[in-house]
Amino acid sequence: MSRTKIVPIPVLGKHAVNAYLLLGRRPVLVDAGTPGSGQSIHDRIAGHGVDPSDLALIVITHGHIDHFGSAAELRRLTGAPVAGHVADLEPFRTGKPRMPYLPTGPMGRVMNRNRRLHASADPFEPEILISGDTDLADFGLAARIVPTPGHTAGSVSVLTDEGDLVAGDLVANSFMGLIPGRPANPPFHDDPLGNLASLRAMLALNPTKLHVGHGVPLDPERVRRWAERERRRLSGRAARGRLRSRTTL
Repeated sequence: MSRTKIVPIPVLGKHAVNAYLLLGRRPVLVDAGTPGSGQSIHDRIAGHGVDPSDLALIVITHGHIDHFGSAAELRRLTGAPVAGHVADLEPFRTGKPRMPYLPTGPMGRVMNRNRRLHASADPFEPEILISGDTDLADFGLAARIVPTPGHTAGSVSVLTDEGDLVAGDLVANSFMGLIPGRPANPPFHDDPLGNLASLRAMLALNPTKLHVGHGVPLDPERVRRWAERERRRLSGRAARGRLRSRTTL
């Protein structure tokens, strides 16, 4: 099977919100941007010389509005089936992310006041329900979908055979990509310790690069060093009873 090429599809700004076009024997789209961005994503796919109607699959990494917001629209525009994890079916089916958002720091607390994050999207029912590792060979990619819960219960990543990890919101660039290359938490996590465990599990697979939803691709070694500092920070907060997660609400 041909090598998978990873093509970023900017949705907001240069890197603030990204979808990804994965090019192998057939093209696959990972994530569907914010509500109303479907036509723009469709046109950007075409701009890379790919007929959007050739899309084999749309993979949604998790149930936040900036990642599944135009899934229903893109399915209408391309005819491609949508894959999503069973644990995030409620947001997909209602078009609304689970509330409240749980900020990871000051950026999240500021963004939590943004009305766009509390908007609704067109609901959809994934044709392909993910509950475990899912090989994408039948969709033309030398890659697999891997559940990586924590950011949300149904978060997933896509790992290619060459080692590229399309990581959703497992990790981000600092300040939504304003400081490129510097690992940081995204603005929200449902379960910070669970997300960190998923991130460390993915790093143990020795990915060559992490392609993230917010910012530029990240170097795995830099992410490993950040993850160890984050482990110590979160352990301290947990010991003091100050670590909030959806499981404790």
